[in-house]
Amino acid sequence: MNNEHVDRRALTVAAWVAMLVVSDLPDILITWLGGSIPSWMFWAKAAFLFLLFASTRLNRVIRPLWQYALVLCTLFLALGLASLLRGTAWFQGHFNYRGVPFFTGYAAVMALDVLVALAVIAVLWLMKGDRRSFFLAKGRMDAPVGPIRWLGIKAGESWKTFAWIFGGIAALAVTVPTLIGISPSGPTMLKSLPLLPACILLAAVNAFTEEAYFRCSLLSTLHEVIGKRHTLALILVFFGLSHWLHGSPPGLVGFAMTGFLAWIMAKAMLETKGMLAPWIIHFLPDVVIFFSYALAFVN
Repeated sequence: MNNEHVDRRALTVAAWVAMLVVSDLPDILITWLGGSIPSWMFWAKAAFLFLLFASTRLNRVIRPLWQYALVLCTLFLALGLASLLRGTAWFQGHFNYRGVPFFTGYAAVMALDVLVALAVIAVLWLMKGDRRSFFLAKGRMDAPVGPIRWLGIKAGESWKTFAWIFGGIAALAVTVPTLIGISPSGPTMLKSLPLLPACILLAAVNAFTEEAYFRCSLLSTLHEVIGKRHTLALILVFFGLSHWLHGSPPGLVGFAMTGFLAWIMAKAMLETKGMLAPWIIHFLPDVVIFFSYALAFVN
């Protein structure tokens, strides 16, 4: 076994361990065991990330992971600080969903998400110097889809078509359980329709921010270090775990749905070298999700 193979395996293991430690997995396990998530959990994860980044600067074997460690640290801290701000009495007093107009409440939360995305983009730009190197570009929509035999997708298909197909299927997969769960009446649907433009705008922004900080960040710093297969799998697990506790639906079903969608979106980003295809796939189901929030808001 040559040194290059050993180093690649060590990098892969380190990347997976880092992701799992700072993901929602520890929180999920504590909740599953019947406990409550301790207040020090955030700071423990932050300390782990700082140690990881320091290790990548000091240890030759894992040094290629330094960009991954830095962007993961940036993402974790930015999301954590945004969450802390959302939980303050000031924020809740000014932007509580039930106390303000629909768009105002969700736009305030979306503004925090934009700040998270900008923080991640800024770090990526400083590290790489070219936005195209971290997929902040339209990309080639006519790029071929890598064959996915178990989905019946053969060589020769393009993302120009399949981005809309995947997005449409994802939107339908969200629509059915949403309608069953909410069971909106005719008057409720009509009352919600004026909020549809706001839902479309919120979905567009949310799809961009999450692609920037969940996909651009990990994909651009990992795929050349640990390979395409492991990077796509890591992104699947990371995004799926982030929806386990608070997803719609939560639990294993939410993990599987959002994880698979993350895998498809990351694959689209890597193969088109840009954000447009994954943004389309992300945007369409998000419209349904935000419209479900509108239905709950007017109900």
